[in-house]
Amino acid sequence: MGDTGAGARDRDTEGRARSARPRDGLGRPLPYGAPGVERQPEGVVRTPEQTVVEAQALLDAGKPFHAHEVFEDAWKSGPEDERTLWRGLAQLAVGLTHSARGNVPGGARLLRRGAGAVEEWAAGSGVRRPYGMDVGGLAGWARELAGRVEDGAVGIEAAAEAPRLRGAP
Repeated sequence: MGDTGAGARDRDTEGRARSARPRDGLGRPLPYGAPGVERQPEGVVRTPEQTVVEAQALLDAGKPFHAHEVFEDAWKSGPEDERTLWRGLAQLAVGLTHSARGNVPGGARLLRRGAGAVEEWAAGSGVRRPYGMDVGGLAGWARELAGRVEDGAVGIEAAAEAPRLRGAP
């Protein structure tokens, strides 16, 4: 990555701005040189099955920020008619991220926005369990968590609150 001196911006190998700072499990930047969580590579094309499995593992590990990046890859590389689904799932993961960071308005808003997106996609497509995922259960989980966050739930633990993408194990 590029120079980290005053005024310089980190760049990836293709010259795009990309922070080289390590991040914690919730995606918060840490000081240069601090140990962090390995970042998800960007632009990876996965099958829907790989996306669901990888995102679930990250959610279970308390890394919803990183799960959002996996969903974002599916949203950007998948079929046009599935983009609302994957974008909604990314919003759910970011909503959990913000809730765990203590950002009440942002967390609740993104959880509800993601719930609406996955339900909109399911209604429009007629598919209730895409790739085995429980869309209705995810929307209910998101709205319930958004309500608890707004009601003052503190110390939201990302791993403990992680949704089951495919319902109960």
